[in-house]
Amino acid sequence: MTEAEKSGKRYIFNFSEGMADQKSLLGGKGANLAEMLRIGLPVPPGFTITTEACLEYLENGNSFLDGLWAEVKSSIKNLEGETGKVFGGDKTPLLVSVRSGAAVSMPGMMDTILNLGLNDASVKALASESGDERFALDSYRRFIQMFSNVVLGLDGSIFENVLHKAKKDLGVTYDNEISASAWKDLVGRFLRIVEQESRSPFPSDPWVQLRKSIEAVFSSWKNQRAITYRKINRISDDLGTAVNIMTMVFGNLGDDCGTGVCFTRNPSTGEKKLYGEFLLNAQGEDVVAGTRTPNPIDTFGEKLPEANRELHRIAEILEKHYKDVQDIEFTVERQKLYMLQTRNAKRTARAAVKVAMDMHSEGLIDAVTAVSRVHPDQVEQLLHKQIDPEAKYDVIAKGLPASPGAAIGIVIFDADEAEKVAHSGQPVILVRPETTPDDIHGLYVAQGVLTSRGGMTSHAAVVARGLGKPCVSGCEAVVIDVARGEMRVGDRVIRKGETLTLDGSKGHVITGEVPLVQPSFTDDFRSLLDIADSLSGLEVWANADTPEDSRRARSFGARGIGLCRTEHMFMAQERLPVMQEMILAKDRPSRVQALDKLKVMQKEDFRGIFEVMEGLPVTIRLLDPPLHEFLPKEEELRETIASLKAGNSSSSGDLKRAESVLARVLSLKENNPMLGFRGCRLGLVYPEIYEMQIAAIIEAACELKKTGKKVIPDIMMPLVGTREEMKRLRAMVIDLAEGIIRQHGLEELHYLVGTMIEVPRAALVAGEIAEFAEFFSFGTNDLTQTTFGYSRDDAEGKFLAQYVTDGVLKENPFHVLDREGVGRLMKIAAKEGREARPGIQIGICGEHGGNPESIAFCNELGLNYVSCSPFRVPVARLSAAHAKLGLID
Repeated sequence: MTEAEKSGKRYIFNFSEGMADQKSLLGGKGANLAEMLRIGLPVPPGFTITTEACLEYLENGNSFLDGLWAEVKSSIKNLEGETGKVFGGDKTPLLVSVRSGAAVSMPGMMDTILNLGLNDASVKALASESGDERFALDSYRRFIQMFSNVVLGLDGSIFENVLHKAKKDLGVTYDNEISASAWKDLVGRFLRIVEQESRSPFPSDPWVQLRKSIEAVFSSWKNQRAITYRKINRISDDLGTAVNIMTMVFGNLGDDCGTGVCFTRNPSTGEKKLYGEFLLNAQGEDVVAGTRTPNPIDTFGEKLPEANRELHRIAEILEKHYKDVQDIEFTVERQKLYMLQTRNAKRTARAAVKVAMDMHSEGLIDAVTAVSRVHPDQVEQLLHKQIDPEAKYDVIAKGLPASPGAAIGIVIFDADEAEKVAHSGQPVILVRPETTPDDIHGLYVAQGVLTSRGGMTSHAAVVARGLGKPCVSGCEAVVIDVARGEMRVGDRVIRKGETLTLDGSKGHVITGEVPLVQPSFTDDFRSLLDIADSLSGLEVWANADTPEDSRRARSFGARGIGLCRTEHMFMAQERLPVMQEMILAKDRPSRVQALDKLKVMQKEDFRGIFEVMEGLPVTIRLLDPPLHEFLPKEEELRETIASLKAGNSSSSGDLKRAESVLARVLSLKENNPMLGFRGCRLGLVYPEIYEMQIAAIIEAACELKKTGKKVIPDIMMPLVGTREEMKRLRAMVIDLAEGIIRQHGLEELHYLVGTMIEVPRAALVAGEIAEFAEFFSFGTNDLTQTTFGYSRDDAEGKFLAQYVTDGVLKENPFHVLDREGVGRLMKIAAKEGREARPGIQIGICGEHGGNPESIAFCNELGLNYVSCSPFRVPVARLSAAHAKLGLID
């Protein structure tokens, strides 16, 4: 009984039986091959073994494959019938490729074997049938290399070293220049290497080759590079990979043959133009592996004009059919074009925005689809810095501009070392002759990537674009010696640890560190974010403490200021002495005298922010940190006093002042200042501090309103935990504000009084607090600390990373909001706050306000806004739309 009969499931589908919507079963590659065949495009015959079969194999091993084998053989027999060839035959041999294909695209992460079915007998038949012994032997050695590496686990460099030496001895540069007799010798040497390294002869039985290859592709789902890629891209480990077995078509039969990779639009810029590369007389791996520098697709028509016309026709069909940019692999055999793959293309953030807006303008996709095509993570890439156009710098080499953006880091030549160095906090530029899928962990941590070989569709280029990393590829002027840890450009030597700057937009390699500048928004990006705003259920505000921050936030599309931290205003060099004067004051009159000086400064600060944000709300948090943060450290003071006592100052006044400051520091010292005398507790014990700030806010607002400007101040009390605290603080604001408004001759000034919800008790008694609070803003940084009982600095420095690695916590709760704990408190607060005060304004102003997953939770809670740093505003705007559309969990 077959496995299908036992389980009632089908594990094998001919390409003629599938469709594009079966990706979870057939994998992306298999589903798209079937779809291309269904719409009449030229696809070589083949079949797919499903992802369910992979999962069964990974769980049950060979016993499952034993039960499936009769179906595999039957499917091969069907291919023999379709092609008129015989698998393992000594005449017209059927050769196949065996390729992986997960439901979610994972370029280059799993394994592929080409030319399967060759052995010492069938290679002669292939030579006879093709009339080209050189081609047949080249195909055989490729198969031996790939099978030995993928299936037998031998180091591929063993074969590459032998091949490199042979080409050098023969005086040739490229594989297609090697003669048949030389290939025959190399094939023999490769077979001997296999037997020596694996202690077993190379398998000559095509059925053994096929079974071992299927097992290897299934097992590749569990290889380290695939696991790393899934972790980086948050792809489930439970999907499995399909296996696609396809009749071989050959691009290495001669100069009327070729192979290539192309995109229906430029994946770096989004330009509507076919973009890619090809090689004549080559197989597909040659293009992406970087062993030969391919030719740009623009010149394809000069070599194979008929195939070029067909490629353009099919590219247009595919893009209209899938309504997205397609990444296409093709082979031309004897002038006939075959499609080997299509998938939605990986692209840079810049290209994603342009393509989305262009396709929307073309009527190919609607507004919702346009917004969904750009991921919030890509918006972050758009905000990466670029090289300052005014800067002067030394370009030592120029390669291909494979992935845009600028990167600065120290040169590292090994992916493992790059990972270690990056984790130590140093920025890294990964420099390699070419990258392979095994380098994925190094690519992920690097700031940028430089390769001396490979084209615009090489592994390094494709992966870098997907990760949003700048990449310069195919920089042939750079000679890399990995063993010596150095690279040479002419007479110039750059060693490991030296600094490089890469300009991935221009392909420039630059010595040293070059000044960078912030990027500017394109019209397409602004239009996309405007569409996103129209689809969102949340407004996006910003955390900003200065007029400059506010101006930047507004330019990025912020609809208000959700957190203005007044304590930052006191840290300026000219203000800190006045703040210290207030703290050191012995009595209230002395404190008020110092506060009057601060009030003048504060009022000007608020005026500047209100003017920039005219017509939009500005939420100002009154003083929050403990007073000792504004004074010198105890250790510094003791050293100063010791120095003064040792006679290093002629002024006794200096000593008295230092001792006075130390006494005050000691009196303010706390065992746990985060939970101590700070926030509203300061404002209630020393009301004159908050009174000064309230007066500064209201006076600034009144003065601007009298000039005709619309000002919307919201006054936020920090660290409130009880109804009585909120009641007294609200009364303080009302008493002061109403008097100031009357003094300015105004009938009214719209303002709100509310609180930050940042301790668990505030969330649990939110209904009581809402009697006196007109708005809540969740301060999730402190709320996370107080809910978990973590000191953030200590936790992140000591154990949180290990917790995440070991699976104790799924995510760092300071990066992604903890829905089960902190989130439950937020739900309680939102529900009870609304019950007590219908229409209460509720937002979030912790760092989570810029995190896409956390924004999705805020959308679920029905918050009015999220507030984040100015540079996160565009990310949050798109995330809010994605959350509303259900695109973020």
